Amino acid sequence: MRPDTPDSGPDTALMSLDESPFAKYKPNDRLDGPPVWAFGGRDHERSLFRIGTRELDWHSHVRGQLFCIHSGLVHVHTPFGAWVLPPYRAGWIPSGVTHRVSFSGVVSGWIVLVAPYAATGLPSAPCVVGVSELLAALVKRAVSWASREVLKPDEMRLAQVLVDEIERAPAEPLGLPMPTDARVLRVARAVLDDLGGHASLEMLAKRAGVSSRTARRLFVAETGMGFTQWRQQARLVSALERLANGEPVGTIADSLGYSTPSNFIAMFRRAFGESPGRYFRQVGPLAHLYDDEEEDEADQEAMS
Repeated sequence: MRPDTPDSGPDTALMSLDESPFAKYKPNDRLDGPPVWAFGGRDHERSLFRIGTRELDWHSHVRGQLFCIHSGLVHVHTPFGAWVLPPYRAGWIPSGVTHRVSFSGVVSGWIVLVAPYAATGLPSAPCVVGVSELLAALVKRAVSWASREVLKPDEMRLAQVLVDEIERAPAEPLGLPMPTDARVLRVARAVLDDLGGHASLEMLAKRAGVSSRTARRLFVAETGMGFTQWRQQARLVSALERLANGEPVGTIADSLGYSTPSNFIAMFRRAFGESPGRYFRQVGPLAHLYDDEEEDEADQEAMS
Protein backbone atom coordinates (compact mmCIF):
# COMPACT_ATOMS: atom_id res chain seq x y z
CA MET A 1 0.00 0.00 0.00
CA ARG A 2 1.47 3.33 -1.02
CA PRO A 3 0.00 6.48 0.56
CA ASP A 4 -0.78 9.32 -1.81
CA THR A 5 -1.85 12.93 -1.48
CA PRO A 6 -4.89 14.99 -2.55
CA ASP A 7 -3.08 16.42 -5.57
CA SER A 8 -1.73 13.08 -6.83
CA GLY A 9 -3.97 13.22 -9.90
CA PRO A 10 -7.45 12.13 -11.00
CA ASP A 11 -8.63 8.54 -10.78
CA THR A 12 -11.69 7.73 -12.86
CA ALA A 13 -12.33 4.61 -10.77
CA LEU A 14 -13.12 6.71 -7.74
CA MET A 15 -16.62 7.69 -6.68
CA SER A 16 -16.93 11.44 -6.26
CA LEU A 17 -18.40 12.77 -3.03
CA ASP A 18 -21.50 13.92 -4.94
CA GLU A 19 -22.20 10.29 -5.89
CA SER A 20 -21.94 8.91 -2.36
CA PRO A 21 -25.12 7.86 -0.51
CA PHE A 22 -24.47 10.52 2.15
CA ALA A 23 -24.43 13.31 -0.45
CA LYS A 24 -28.19 13.88 -0.45
CA TYR A 25 -28.64 13.92 3.33
CA LYS A 26 -25.18 15.05 4.50
CA PRO A 27 -25.52 14.07 8.16
CA ASN A 28 -21.71 14.12 8.37
CA ASP A 29 -21.64 17.82 7.45
CA ARG A 30 -24.28 19.07 9.89
CA LEU A 31 -23.47 21.01 13.04
CA ASP A 32 -27.08 20.80 14.16
CA GLY A 33 -28.84 17.63 15.26
CA PRO A 34 -27.71 15.21 18.00
CA PRO A 35 -24.11 15.27 19.25
CA VAL A 36 -23.83 11.68 17.97
CA TRP A 37 -25.51 10.08 14.95
CA ALA A 38 -24.96 6.41 14.07
CA PHE A 39 -25.93 4.50 10.93
CA GLY A 40 -25.76 0.82 10.04
CA GLY A 41 -24.37 0.08 6.60
CA ARG A 42 -24.65 -2.64 3.99
CA ASP A 43 -23.84 -3.18 0.36
CA HIS A 44 -27.14 -2.29 -1.21
CA GLU A 45 -28.49 0.88 -2.75
CA ARG A 46 -31.09 1.50 -0.02
CA SER A 47 -28.42 1.73 2.67
CA LEU A 48 -27.70 5.32 3.67
CA PHE A 49 -24.17 4.31 4.68
CA ARG A 50 -23.37 2.39 1.48
CA ILE A 51 -20.37 0.09 1.63
CA GLY A 52 -19.30 -2.96 -0.43
CA THR A 53 -16.36 -2.51 -2.81
CA ARG A 54 -16.01 1.14 -3.73
CA GLU A 55 -13.79 4.18 -3.33
CA LEU A 56 -14.50 7.74 -2.26
CA ASP A 57 -12.23 10.45 -3.58
CA TRP A 58 -10.54 13.09 -1.43
CA HIS A 59 -12.97 14.93 0.85
CA SER A 60 -13.49 16.06 4.44
CA HIS A 61 -16.43 16.41 6.82
CA VAL A 62 -17.67 18.74 9.54
CA ARG A 63 -18.32 15.83 11.90
CA GLY A 64 -15.71 13.38 13.09
CA GLN A 65 -16.30 9.80 11.92
CA LEU A 66 -15.81 6.48 13.69
CA PHE A 67 -16.52 3.52 11.44
CA CYS A 68 -16.28 -0.25 11.73
CA ILE A 69 -16.64 -3.11 9.24
CA HIS A 70 -17.55 -6.77 9.74
CA SER A 71 -15.73 -8.19 6.72
CA GLY A 72 -13.22 -7.17 4.07
CA LEU A 73 -10.78 -4.29 4.47
CA VAL A 74 -10.77 -0.49 4.37
CA HIS A 75 -7.84 1.70 3.32
CA VAL A 76 -7.76 5.29 4.52
CA HIS A 77 -5.30 7.73 2.96
CA THR A 78 -4.56 11.16 4.43
CA PRO A 79 -1.93 13.80 3.59
CA PHE A 80 -0.02 12.63 6.69
CA GLY A 81 -0.01 8.89 6.04
CA ALA A 82 -2.29 5.93 5.64
CA TRP A 83 -3.73 3.06 7.60
CA VAL A 84 -5.75 -0.10 7.10
CA LEU A 85 -8.89 -1.13 8.92
CA PRO A 86 -9.55 -4.87 9.26
CA PRO A 87 -12.85 -6.28 10.57
CA TYR A 88 -14.00 -5.52 14.12
CA ARG A 89 -11.67 -2.56 14.63
CA ALA A 90 -12.82 1.05 14.34
CA GLY A 91 -11.26 3.85 12.33
CA TRP A 92 -11.43 7.43 13.57
CA ILE A 93 -11.21 10.46 11.24
CA PRO A 94 -11.38 13.83 13.02
CA SER A 95 -13.46 16.73 11.81
CA GLY A 96 -11.96 18.60 8.85
CA VAL A 97 -9.23 16.05 8.02
CA THR A 98 -9.02 15.46 4.26
CA HIS A 99 -9.06 11.76 3.41
CA ARG A 100 -9.65 9.19 0.71
CA VAL A 101 -11.34 5.87 1.52
CA SER A 102 -11.34 2.51 -0.27
CA PHE A 103 -13.74 -0.28 0.74
CA SER A 104 -12.86 -3.81 -0.39
CA GLY A 105 -15.29 -6.69 0.08
CA VAL A 106 -17.17 -4.99 2.93
CA VAL A 107 -20.65 -6.49 3.45
CA SER A 108 -21.79 -4.75 6.63
CA GLY A 109 -20.63 -2.28 9.25
CA TRP A 110 -21.52 1.01 10.91
CA ILE A 111 -20.50 4.64 11.18
CA VAL A 112 -20.78 7.09 14.09
CA LEU A 113 -20.76 10.83 13.35
CA VAL A 114 -19.61 13.05 16.22
CA ALA A 115 -20.25 16.80 16.25
CA PRO A 116 -17.10 18.91 16.79
CA TYR A 117 -18.34 20.32 20.11
CA ALA A 118 -18.75 16.76 21.42
CA ALA A 119 -15.38 15.52 20.11
CA THR A 120 -12.98 17.82 21.95
CA GLY A 121 -11.46 14.91 23.92
CA LEU A 122 -11.14 12.56 20.93
CA PRO A 123 -7.91 11.98 18.96
CA SER A 124 -6.80 14.90 16.80
CA ALA A 125 -5.29 12.62 14.13
CA PRO A 126 -6.73 9.65 12.21
CA CYS A 127 -6.19 6.32 13.94
CA VAL A 128 -7.48 2.78 14.43
CA VAL A 129 -8.86 1.74 17.82
CA GLY A 130 -10.17 -1.41 19.44
CA VAL A 131 -13.90 -1.85 20.07
CA SER A 132 -15.12 -2.96 23.48
CA GLU A 133 -18.39 -4.77 24.09
CA LEU A 134 -19.73 -1.63 25.76
CA LEU A 135 -18.82 0.53 22.78
CA ALA A 136 -20.50 -1.97 20.44
CA ALA A 137 -23.66 -1.99 22.57
CA LEU A 138 -23.77 1.80 22.68
CA VAL A 139 -23.43 2.01 18.91
CA LYS A 140 -26.30 -0.45 18.52
CA ARG A 141 -28.48 1.78 20.69
CA ALA A 142 -27.40 4.91 18.77
CA VAL A 143 -28.33 3.26 15.45
CA SER A 144 -31.91 3.08 16.76
CA TRP A 145 -32.14 6.90 16.82
CA ALA A 146 -30.49 7.40 13.42
CA SER A 147 -33.41 9.45 12.07
CA ARG A 148 -33.92 11.51 15.23
CA GLU A 149 -33.21 15.25 15.11
CA VAL A 150 -33.62 15.74 18.88
CA LEU A 151 -32.64 13.13 21.47
CA LYS A 152 -34.49 12.29 24.65
CA PRO A 153 -32.68 12.99 27.95
CA ASP A 154 -31.69 9.33 28.45
CA GLU A 155 -30.41 9.17 24.87
CA MET A 156 -28.33 12.30 25.42
CA ARG A 157 -26.72 10.63 28.43
CA LEU A 158 -25.97 7.51 26.38
CA ALA A 159 -24.52 9.68 23.61
CA GLN A 160 -22.07 11.18 26.10
CA VAL A 161 -21.10 7.71 27.35
CA LEU A 162 -20.56 6.65 23.74
CA VAL A 163 -18.18 9.57 23.19
CA ASP A 164 -16.38 8.68 26.45
CA GLU A 165 -15.94 5.08 25.26
CA ILE A 166 -14.46 6.27 21.95
CA GLU A 167 -12.02 8.42 23.94
CA ARG A 168 -11.02 5.43 26.07
CA ALA A 169 -10.66 2.98 23.15
CA PRO A 170 -7.11 1.59 22.86
CA ALA A 171 -5.13 2.54 19.76
CA GLU A 172 -3.98 -0.27 17.47
CA PRO A 173 -0.74 -0.20 15.41
CA LEU A 174 -2.32 -0.12 11.96
CA GLY A 175 -1.15 3.28 10.73
CA LEU A 176 1.77 4.25 8.55
CA PRO A 177 2.72 7.90 9.17
CA MET A 178 4.55 9.50 6.27
CA PRO A 179 7.38 12.04 6.58
CA THR A 180 6.74 15.42 5.00
CA ASP A 181 10.33 16.51 4.28
CA ALA A 182 10.80 15.93 0.54
CA ARG A 183 14.20 14.26 0.92
CA VAL A 184 13.08 11.77 3.57
CA LEU A 185 9.82 11.21 1.71
CA ARG A 186 11.92 9.91 -1.20
CA VAL A 187 13.51 7.41 1.18
CA ALA A 188 10.08 6.31 2.41
CA ARG A 189 8.77 5.92 -1.14
CA ALA A 190 11.77 3.77 -2.02
CA VAL A 191 10.96 1.46 0.89
CA LEU A 192 7.30 1.18 -0.16
CA ASP A 193 8.36 0.34 -3.72
CA ASP A 194 10.47 -2.57 -2.45
CA LEU A 195 9.06 -3.82 0.85
CA GLY A 196 11.06 -7.03 0.62
CA GLY A 197 14.34 -5.21 0.12
CA HIS A 198 17.08 -4.89 2.70
CA ALA A 199 18.84 -1.72 1.50
CA SER A 200 20.34 0.17 4.43
CA LEU A 201 19.24 3.64 5.42
CA GLU A 202 22.68 4.88 4.40
CA MET A 203 22.21 3.54 0.87
CA LEU A 204 18.65 4.83 0.51
CA ALA A 205 19.55 8.25 1.93
CA LYS A 206 22.45 8.61 -0.49
CA ARG A 207 20.13 7.89 -3.43
CA ALA A 208 17.68 10.47 -2.09
CA GLY A 209 20.34 13.16 -1.71
CA VAL A 210 20.30 13.42 2.07
CA SER A 211 22.73 12.36 4.75
CA SER A 212 21.87 9.24 6.72
CA ARG A 213 22.18 11.21 9.94
CA THR A 214 19.61 13.77 8.78
CA ALA A 215 17.31 11.06 7.45
CA ARG A 216 17.48 9.16 10.74
CA ARG A 217 16.66 12.30 12.72
CA LEU A 218 13.78 13.33 10.44
CA PHE A 219 12.19 9.89 10.46
CA VAL A 220 11.85 10.10 14.23
CA ALA A 221 10.79 13.76 14.23
CA GLU A 222 8.16 13.42 11.49
CA THR A 223 6.79 9.89 11.96
CA GLY A 224 7.48 9.16 15.62
CA MET A 225 9.40 6.03 14.56
CA GLY A 226 12.98 5.15 13.81
CA PHE A 227 13.73 4.04 10.25
CA THR A 228 13.89 0.31 11.09
CA GLN A 229 10.62 0.46 13.02
CA TRP A 230 8.97 2.44 10.21
CA ARG A 231 10.02 -0.13 7.57
CA GLN A 232 8.66 -2.95 9.73
CA GLN A 233 5.39 -1.05 10.15
CA ALA A 234 5.16 -0.60 6.37
CA ARG A 235 5.56 -4.35 5.95
CA LEU A 236 2.97 -5.02 8.63
CA VAL A 237 0.38 -2.75 6.99
CA SER A 238 0.99 -4.40 3.62
CA ALA A 239 0.73 -7.85 5.20
CA LEU A 240 -2.65 -7.05 6.75
CA GLU A 241 -4.04 -6.06 3.37
CA ARG A 242 -2.79 -9.22 1.72
CA LEU A 243 -3.87 -11.51 4.56
CA ALA A 244 -7.37 -10.04 4.36
CA ASN A 245 -7.38 -10.90 0.65
CA GLY A 246 -6.57 -14.53 1.43
CA GLU A 247 -2.91 -14.75 0.39
CA PRO A 248 -0.92 -17.55 2.06
CA VAL A 249 1.32 -16.58 4.94
CA GLY A 250 4.34 -18.18 3.27
CA THR A 251 3.93 -16.13 0.10
CA ILE A 252 3.58 -12.90 2.04
CA ALA A 253 6.55 -13.66 4.30
CA ASP A 254 8.80 -14.36 1.31
CA SER A 255 7.79 -11.24 -0.62
CA LEU A 256 8.30 -9.02 2.43
CA GLY A 257 11.85 -10.25 2.98
CA TYR A 258 11.40 -12.63 5.92
CA SER A 259 13.67 -15.66 5.80
CA THR A 260 10.93 -18.01 7.04
CA PRO A 261 7.17 -17.83 7.63
CA SER A 262 7.92 -18.38 11.34
CA ASN A 263 9.88 -15.13 11.48
CA PHE A 264 6.97 -13.26 9.90
CA ILE A 265 4.46 -14.86 12.28
CA ALA A 266 6.66 -13.90 15.25
CA MET A 267 6.71 -10.27 14.05
CA PHE A 268 2.93 -10.31 13.62
CA ARG A 269 2.44 -11.80 17.08
CA ARG A 270 4.64 -9.12 18.67
CA ALA A 271 2.51 -6.42 17.02
CA PHE A 272 -0.96 -7.88 17.69
CA GLY A 273 -0.53 -10.47 20.41
CA GLU A 274 -1.76 -13.34 18.22
CA SER A 275 -0.97 -15.17 14.99
CA PRO A 276 -2.32 -13.98 11.60
CA GLY A 277 -4.77 -16.89 11.50
CA ARG A 278 -6.29 -16.14 14.90
CA TYR A 279 -6.35 -12.41 14.17
CA PHE A 280 -8.55 -12.83 11.10
CA ARG A 281 -10.69 -15.60 12.57
CA GLN A 282 -11.52 -13.49 15.58
CA VAL A 283 -15.26 -12.89 16.04
CA GLY A 284 -15.69 -9.52 17.67
CA PRO A 285 -18.63 -8.30 19.74
CA LEU A 286 -19.93 -6.38 16.71
CA ALA A 287 -21.05 -9.38 14.66
CA HIS A 288 -24.61 -9.05 15.98
CA LEU A 289 -24.64 -5.27 16.28
CA TYR A 290 -27.95 -5.08 14.46
CA ASP A 291 -30.01 -7.38 12.30
CA ASP A 292 -31.15 -6.75 8.74
CA GLU A 293 -34.65 -5.67 9.74
CA GLU A 294 -33.36 -3.06 12.17
CA GLU A 295 -31.03 -1.62 9.55
CA ASP A 296 -33.63 -1.57 6.77
CA GLU A 297 -36.09 0.21 9.08
CA ALA A 298 -33.52 2.80 10.11
CA ASP A 299 -32.52 3.41 6.49
CA GLN A 300 -36.10 3.83 5.36
CA GLU A 301 -36.85 6.29 8.16
CA ALA A 302 -33.70 8.30 7.45
CA MET A 303 -34.53 8.51 3.75
CA SER A 304 -38.21 9.38 4.19
